[in-house]
Amino acid sequence: MNENDKHKRDSVPEQFSSYEEAAAFWDTHDTTDYLDLMTPVEAEARLDQRHLEVEIDEDLAQLLREKAAKSGQSLSRVVSDLLRKQLT
Repeated sequence: MNENDKHKRDSVPEQFSSYEEAAAFWDTHDTTDYLDLMTPVEAEARLDQRHLEVEIDEDLAQLLREKAAKSGQSLSRVVSDLLRKQLT
């Protein structure tokens, strides 16, 4: 970006009043026009789990939801435990 382009861009508000306001601003502005205002950060990500989508019959889904509610576990935990028992 040359010096003339910097003067044409809208200034970034000091603070947004909501996430919606921030989203509306960045939906209409290109972040690459503001690289000089950004601060690099280091981040570490661990991808320990994979999420898969599997279609099942509605009656089975209802039974799984009921089992999860009765056991106080998440639906994902109940499904994983049942599959693990069946497959190992």
